[in-house]
Amino acid sequence: MNRPLADVEDTKRIVDRLPQTKSERRIVRHLVIRDPNCGVTDEWVAPEMKSCRQLESVVLSGVTDTSDKTVVDLARENSNLQGLDLTGCKYVTDVSIMELVAKTPPLQWLQLSGVVLTDASVSAIAKTFPRLVELELNDQPLMTAVSVRDIWSYSRKLRTLTLARSPQLTDSALPSPIKTLTPQPSGEKPLPARPHTWLDQLPPLILRHTAIDLRVLDLSHCPKLTDTGIEGIVTHAPLLRSLALAGCPNLTDKAVESISKLGLHLGNLTLAHCPRITDNGIVFLARSCTELRSVDLAFCRQLTDMAVFELASLEHIHRLVLVRVPKLTDNAIYFLADHTPSLERLHLSYCDRVTLKSLHHLVRTCKRLVHLTATGVPGARRTGVGRFSDPPPADLDPDQKSVFRAFSGPNVTALCKFLDKEKLRREQAEAQNIPFVARSDDSMDLY
Repeated sequence: MNRPLADVEDTKRIVDRLPQTKSERRIVRHLVIRDPNCGVTDEWVAPEMKSCRQLESVVLSGVTDTSDKTVVDLARENSNLQGLDLTGCKYVTDVSIMELVAKTPPLQWLQLSGVVLTDASVSAIAKTFPRLVELELNDQPLMTAVSVRDIWSYSRKLRTLTLARSPQLTDSALPSPIKTLTPQPSGEKPLPARPHTWLDQLPPLILRHTAIDLRVLDLSHCPKLTDTGIEGIVTHAPLLRSLALAGCPNLTDKAVESISKLGLHLGNLTLAHCPRITDNGIVFLARSCTELRSVDLAFCRQLTDMAVFELASLEHIHRLVLVRVPKLTDNAIYFLADHTPSLERLHLSYCDRVTLKSLHHLVRTCKRLVHLTATGVPGARRTGVGRFSDPPPADLDPDQKSVFRAFSGPNVTALCKFLDKEKLRREQAEAQNIPFVARSDDSMDLY
């Protein structure tokens, strides 16, 4: 008797468990183990790599003890493999990645964040898998500009590239903003400064092609990057939609001006922990990239209300992160409330000058607002407000839990109703010349 088509399709994709029968091993095409608590270990996965020979995609991010042997067996026994996710598999090394490169057909996506690789492996991936559409190489302490240059040179079909938290990366790892080398004038000239390392002697990466397919790029927490590197990225990948540069402290307004050249293509931008960015850069950005939907400017301490005024004018902005922007005042919050009807998520934690009065106006006016973070905001510690907050994360200490304020979904509406009620009580108290006393419940009593 033939099996129902739905059952066959379900068997082709197995999630958070291993195949249990010969039939499943013969049919399965996609093996996904993401949950680290599902009880699957490398000891059990390794034999399955030899039994399941029709796998097209494998996700082992939930098997953190995955070994080189498992990856080698997978590479040797599966000739149809198209994608592999080994995120967080810290026991995987260059040995199995080199075998993967040698044995498998050109992969379309590869996620190796947290797998500590050397330049040799990264270069081999770039040169051997020209069809890669997605490549994730976050948390790579040993990866340098040498191998990343090969990614830009050979992986020309990439749509997503993430290289976050790779501390060795410098501007020489990125495409040069110039397209040709200018010949040096003849005659005597002063000697150049002696480079600190051999990596500083790498010539500019001049590419004849353009990364027209690249849409998502993450270079967060690469502290050696400067404005020049960002200029090269924008020149080489002019159609980026999402760009993450959080934790790059050397970036200035010049980098923001380069990013602004992306124009209408840019939708998501993260510039958190870039302390040298000022209002001038954000004004230029907001007037050039009018399709921005999400902007993260957390810990950009030089920004003032002026930057928020410009961002509030963006028609499609739905997420704005302004955590620890100390110069922010109520004026910015009032302006956001009155001019940004599309706003859905706003993060204002540790903005000390923001008061509860402006937050009340915000939640009452922004009808689409579904998430508001106000941790550490003095006004949010008012009596009764805390009961509408989401529960604090368990890993916070008692002091952090006491100031935690995050309002989501129905709690935003409930908070608005509570503040409306308290405003009405205050007006009644003033009309009757009675001292106003804040309440934490929903009662309208003045005493």
